[in-house]
Amino acid sequence: MKLEGLFAAITTPFRADDSLDLAALAANVARYNRTGVAGLVVTGSTGEASLLSADEAERAWATVLENIAPGKTALAGTGAETTAETIARSLRAAALGYSAVLVRTPSYYKPFMNARVLIEHYHRVADASRVPILIYSVPVFTGVTVEAEVTARLAEHPNIIGIKDSSGSVERAAEVARAVPAGFSLLVGSATTLVASIGVGASGGVLALASAFPEPCAEVYRLARAGDVDAARALEVKLEPASRRIASAFGPPGLKYAMDRLGYCGGLPRRPLLAPTAQERAEIDSVLAAWIPAPAAARPA
Repeated sequence: MKLEGLFAAITTPFRADDSLDLAALAANVARYNRTGVAGLVVTGSTGEASLLSADEAERAWATVLENIAPGKTALAGTGAETTAETIARSLRAAALGYSAVLVRTPSYYKPFMNARVLIEHYHRVADASRVPILIYSVPVFTGVTVEAEVTARLAEHPNIIGIKDSSGSVERAAEVARAVPAGFSLLVGSATTLVASIGVGASGGVLALASAFPEPCAEVYRLARAGDVDAARALEVKLEPASRRIASAFGPPGLKYAMDRLGYCGGLPRRPLLAPTAQERAEIDSVLAAWIPAPAAARPA
């Protein structure tokens, strides 16, 4: 199984009482279906996965599968702190109908997350999983990096088909691309380095920014893979303020606010995360002005 294309790392909507808003999630999926994204990643970092119970994650997985269009791929984030829980979640996602799962590194005991521990963890998960797994290296949140040498070792396992590398480093992406077999999927998590990463061997991207800007993110990928690097880079540059000043600066709360402005169902983050302040909303609106000169929710009555 080779994963290629631009995947949107989608948010998890909540109601005002902090419960899941599955109707809003279904509405978002319906809109993503009409865009050029290759698929959706559910309950990843953008989906506030660490703030969801196992039951809530499963309900979100089921809702996405019920609403995603044929031809688009859904990936479930199933990583947990223990190997046993990661296996259990991966098996549940497979039973629901997911064709692959994304498994983040355990991180609470990060000083001990060495190569031996990570290889053992991923091998056990891959042995038990009924569907292929992707490694998820996201050091900005976990403090744990899956190095290229470890990735190469893991790529030898027949049920480990790829990695999402969210280091934001083109050099690291190139190291991984050189170290793994040609059929191994290398997806990157940085909207500002997508074009360069494709140039060094990445097969696609999983972008938080695509939760609010799915079409332009997908277009960057399309242009880059078509060889129109200048046009791809020009669009990537246009997206950079949104990537840096919304996705990176404010994370899921900022992306959810931007989604509300852009017609998606964003809503509130789950505590301890907090919604953007008035000043932060104004900064986000200034970025959105490049895409929609007068956001509907901001127009005078």
